[in-house]
Amino acid sequence: MMGKWRQYKELTKPRVVALLVFCAVIGMFLAVPGLPPLRALVFGSLGIWLASASAAAFNHLIDQRIDRIMQRTARRPLATGQLQPRQVWIFALILGLASMLVLCLWVNRLTALLTLCSLIGYAVIYTAYLKRATPQNIVIGGLAGAAPPVLGWTAVTGSLHPFALQLCLIIFVWTPPHFWALAIYRRDDYARAGIPMLPVTHGLAYTRWLVLIYTLLLVFVTMLPVLTGMSGLVYFAGALILGLGFLYYAVRLLNPPDEVFAMRMFKYSIIYLMALFAFLLIDHWTLPGSHAALLFRPDAT
Repeated sequence: MMGKWRQYKELTKPRVVALLVFCAVIGMFLAVPGLPPLRALVFGSLGIWLASASAAAFNHLIDQRIDRIMQRTARRPLATGQLQPRQVWIFALILGLASMLVLCLWVNRLTALLTLCSLIGYAVIYTAYLKRATPQNIVIGGLAGAAPPVLGWTAVTGSLHPFALQLCLIIFVWTPPHFWALAIYRRDDYARAGIPMLPVTHGLAYTRWLVLIYTLLLVFVTMLPVLTGMSGLVYFAGALILGLGFLYYAVRLLNPPDEVFAMRMFKYSIIYLMALFAFLLIDHWTLPGSHAALLFRPDAT
């Protein structure tokens, strides 16, 4: 029984989903000057988690053929036959329906709609089509994975806000260098599976330069919260230090010391995103007069 539970848990890609929910929760806290309403925090997080887990399970279902070929994914429950496609289909559908129910009943319809669009964007548009259609798959499809801060924001406020879109833009620009670093390390896997990832179709040198270009763009984009008055010096200092670290990896990747360096950059990029959003929250609480607190203050005009 516990073995079966672990297989279903693996379908949800718990570490990836945890990062998505973390970004969504930060969006909730940034949306208001104090603590977000408990109902929005609890049910918003639950609904977004369920939808993300559903999208991950659909990803397993759609990618089962290539998962059997790729070394990185060959031990997934569907690839090994521990679970059957019908079981995964039902599981993913239940999670998706549950997420919509939670968000519609206890959060708001806007968040439910945007979450549904993100689920379809990742599970269908990216996984079923873009992933196999173009080496720019992760750039175009990255929008779905960049949505969590927006979902968190709308869960609390019931409306979209430019600040929330800035957070989405940060993750959107972060995604290509993050994922291409992994693709460089796993390029043989993708080539064997027939997936047109950039290192496979355009070579290592081209991909490495594009990683550097996107990393430079990322450093600029992460300054937008400061330039627009959303955040202050605490975030600025943290984002600058983290950005310089990312740039170090991107520059070093042009002539890496070994084959594993790309994977080290990939791992740093995960820490980078978590720390960046943590700095946003710290700044939000330590410098309340610099951003959202002014906008949402009852006497603001």
